Amino acid sequence: MSSIGKRVGAKSYLHVEALSASDAAIREHARMAADAAGLEPAVDFNLIRLDPTGAELALLHYPGFFDEPFPALADSWRVDFAAGTVSHRTYADSLNPPILHRKELLLPAEHPRRAEFAALTAACEAVGLFDDPRRIGYRRQWQQLMRELGFRLDGHALVPIGNAEDGEAPVDDGDAAEPIADWQAARQRTALSRPGFSAPIQTLARHGLLTPGRTLFDYGCGRGDDVRGLCENGFAAAGWDPYYAPDQPIHGADLVNLGFVINVIEDFDERLEALTRAWSLAGTLLVVSVMLANQNAPRGERFRDGVRTRRGTFQKYFTQAELKAFVGEVLDLEPIPVAPGIVYAFRDQDAEQRFLLNRWRSGRTRLRAPSVQVRERAPRGRPDQREETYQAHQAALERLWALRLELGRRPNQAEVDDELALRDGFGSLNKALRFIEARKEAELGGAALDTLLADAARARQHDLTVYFALNQFARRKPHQHLEPGLKRDIKAFFGDYAAARAAGRALLMQIADTDAVEQACREAAEHGLGWLETVSADANAVEADAGEEREDARWKAGGPGAVSLQLDARLVERLPPLLRVYIGAAAAAYGDYQHADLIKIHIGSGKLTLMRFDDFDGRPLPRMHERVKIKLREQDVEYFAYDAGTEYEPPFLYRKSRFINEEVPRYPDQLAFEEALEGLGLLDFSGYGPPPEVLIRTLARHRWEIAGFELRRARTTPSLDDPCGRFLSFRDLVHCGEIQAATGIENLPEQVDSWNALVELTEQVLDPVIDWFGMIRLTYGFCSPELARAIRARGGGPIDPTRDQHAAHERNRLGNPVCPRLGAAVDFLVEDEDMLEVARWVAANTPFDRLYFYGPDRPIHVSQGPEQSRQVVMLRAGPSGRLVPRQTKLETFLRDSAHDLV
Repeated sequence: MSSIGKRVGAKSYLHVEALSASDAAIREHARMAADAAGLEPAVDFNLIRLDPTGAELALLHYPGFFDEPFPALADSWRVDFAAGTVSHRTYADSLNPPILHRKELLLPAEHPRRAEFAALTAACEAVGLFDDPRRIGYRRQWQQLMRELGFRLDGHALVPIGNAEDGEAPVDDGDAAEPIADWQAARQRTALSRPGFSAPIQTLARHGLLTPGRTLFDYGCGRGDDVRGLCENGFAAAGWDPYYAPDQPIHGADLVNLGFVINVIEDFDERLEALTRAWSLAGTLLVVSVMLANQNAPRGERFRDGVRTRRGTFQKYFTQAELKAFVGEVLDLEPIPVAPGIVYAFRDQDAEQRFLLNRWRSGRTRLRAPSVQVRERAPRGRPDQREETYQAHQAALERLWALRLELGRRPNQAEVDDELALRDGFGSLNKALRFIEARKEAELGGAALDTLLADAARARQHDLTVYFALNQFARRKPHQHLEPGLKRDIKAFFGDYAAARAAGRALLMQIADTDAVEQACREAAEHGLGWLETVSADANAVEADAGEEREDARWKAGGPGAVSLQLDARLVERLPPLLRVYIGAAAAAYGDYQHADLIKIHIGSGKLTLMRFDDFDGRPLPRMHERVKIKLREQDVEYFAYDAGTEYEPPFLYRKSRFINEEVPRYPDQLAFEEALEGLGLLDFSGYGPPPEVLIRTLARHRWEIAGFELRRARTTPSLDDPCGRFLSFRDLVHCGEIQAATGIENLPEQVDSWNALVELTEQVLDPVIDWFGMIRLTYGFCSPELARAIRARGGGPIDPTRDQHAAHERNRLGNPVCPRLGAAVDFLVEDEDMLEVARWVAANTPFDRLYFYGPDRPIHVSQGPEQSRQVVMLRAGPSGRLVPRQTKLETFLRDSAHDLV
């Protein structure tokens, strides 16, 4: 590998301008990768990333490499030479793309701008911006870090934020100035301020149906927790229950909740009465929820059409299909499944159509103007007058512009909340539209504005096509019953109702085309929307059904191909229209996907799996609690629950970073955790990964523990007979040496970090030595202050606890480390071996800190610690015959003969 370039971990990076000065092998490797991807250097990519094994090479495109101080990655092509594949990922739509630091290291030494870039790097290092690598790799975290430390960028210069600017530091580009609407999880977008609401109430909040001004009545409210919580949050809510609240009045409301009521009524006629009574109270919507049959759980004693539980209660366990059919037949309508065991029954048809349309709309808040800043001709009128007009009506105009982009067409006056104010200010709504469009054209340029509007129109048309595709599952509604806004959409984007339905039907039919579904999944993966599992790739399947994996792979048996796409459920709204319809078709039979954390689209078998985990965002290894498999072709649903302590132990989700993307706030932490966990080399994480108990037991044996998103050494004190590495115990390192044996001093470390340092020394140095040479004999190990005093008192030889690292991390009476070098050290001997050869092997093959060589037949001293100095000291006889320590260069120690060294 050439010395030119930047090294991050084991991988190396360099700019294409530095290729000419690199090794011939690197230039040939880069040429082969570019040919395989069909790319031209300096046009399609400007950086290359080299894998140390040479098995793969990445071609990276940073369009703003020279113009931006920390340019964002736009495209990445990974060329796998062994597999003969090329995978592409674009970050064009990402709100948090990876960014590049230390650009000067990527360029040739003589490059004219290298000094400028190096000065920026030095300035960042000086103020601590590079201290935490987990916070510098992605744009959002980097910008937040700069603000926290009180700095901003002015070109390629780092400048402090003044008092007048504090909290208002300029951002690096237009992307960062956008509202972070989707930064938080979708399931947290609710007005509720306290936890503990029931699942049906949470669905109302998640879908925006629980809004101020709407009333809610909880029919069968139980102890009234939902009602009380809603009232505390400012909503108009009331409830009635035959046992807990029999005296409360029963009255109608916009929203009525029949939550887990009909499933506990053993009499069928009473069940019907409860459903019809609740329906009679609903002005807009009735939400019905029940207990679902769990494939993993025992049922109880059969009683009528349900079971009698051990507590003496009745439960009717529904399937999702049974619930939908029951509500539909009783109320004579088409209920909408929205979550496991939850369906909506709308009385207001306009509200139902708005709900269905918004449910499958794409995340168009991401539409934004290209970063091109072109100034074209100014709008007519005096600039100061037009600016005054804009400032006077800025809020209303920007809302109008946002609505224009949201609708993808010019809005009707009935759709504009500020219509009266804009009419007063501009004379008409059309004039207001022309005014804001002219302003945007001046800001963006005509071509960029046309692109923005075309993208908005295309996104809206896709949303409508998805809506009409999924509407095929419902009873067809005559055109005159359509919501007015939807009628305008149909006219603008399809011409008439028949054409809109035909477009939807054509898209729906495509979900049976496995090639089309595969292509859509590939497109999604290229945009960072999920993990594309292929037949030839290592599959990190989290669904515990190997038979299904084989079924998915069967249609690709002829060669490598995509089997499934697994993704964070929050990314669904950004998927290609075909995949949104695929998921929507499953939801029509089951319920809303949004209750799930992870979604798996099975390309070949026509299935969809929804998975829910315990604290998906808050844990690096969330545990699966629920899995739902929806078989589209068979119109069947299987539900599985996982409980700790049973045979259905909740599995861990390994390699979670594959399924989320860089816009999730803790994505850098997740990546760092996974790299640390797999870097231990203790377990195989391919396939399903190890069972939870195996992971936990293995980590504990090696004194590792998971604390948040950090993998750290255990903070507990081990037993002396606990293993320390693969071959030794802690007793071997603590109770060793002649004086310790003679005095019986316990010699126990008081600091937890000392125990952990002994583990590090053993795993990093002693285990490899034992593995290569056989068992060693420890002559001096950990040394407590008490043992050090005993050694001096008995004339046990010269020791220096302040330097030799035998005290590990112990502290003196002042609270300072006995040895500031920290780490840990031992002296050991390998019987019947030349200790010079042993010492050389240690120096060449382990990450030792310091090594002292006393002679070919004497123990060597070796330490492992944070300084990683790799210092070798030879003790040679001086004129008086006394051994004198002399430091030797590592290269000399490994190269010279024994005679020359001694």
